[in-house]
Amino acid sequence: MLLSACGLICDDCEFFNKTCSGCYKVKGSTFWAKEMMPSKVCPLYDCSVNKKGLKDCGGCSELPCSLFLNMKDPNSTEEQHQKSIAERVTRLKTN
Repeated sequence: MLLSACGLICDDCEFFNKTCSGCYKVKGSTFWAKEMMPSKVCPLYDCSVNKKGLKDCGGCSELPCSLFLNMKDPNSTEEQHQKSIAERVTRLKTN
């Protein structure tokens, strides 16, 4: 199982190995980050890996921080978002 820096399971993603090869392989410059982020890098990857030198968000004492909580897939409901946060935090802390 390949995890992203924010705890998503890459293997479960519909874009994995199509338009995305995983955040580590592209150094956080995922297809959606290139389109939506001014820095062209996922803010969660940038914070945890680039700025803090961690393996992923799971190594951060602030998990889940406001950035983590506010990074919401626009296609998900608030309920789905909250469930995803809980699952990802658990994955990251046990990985």
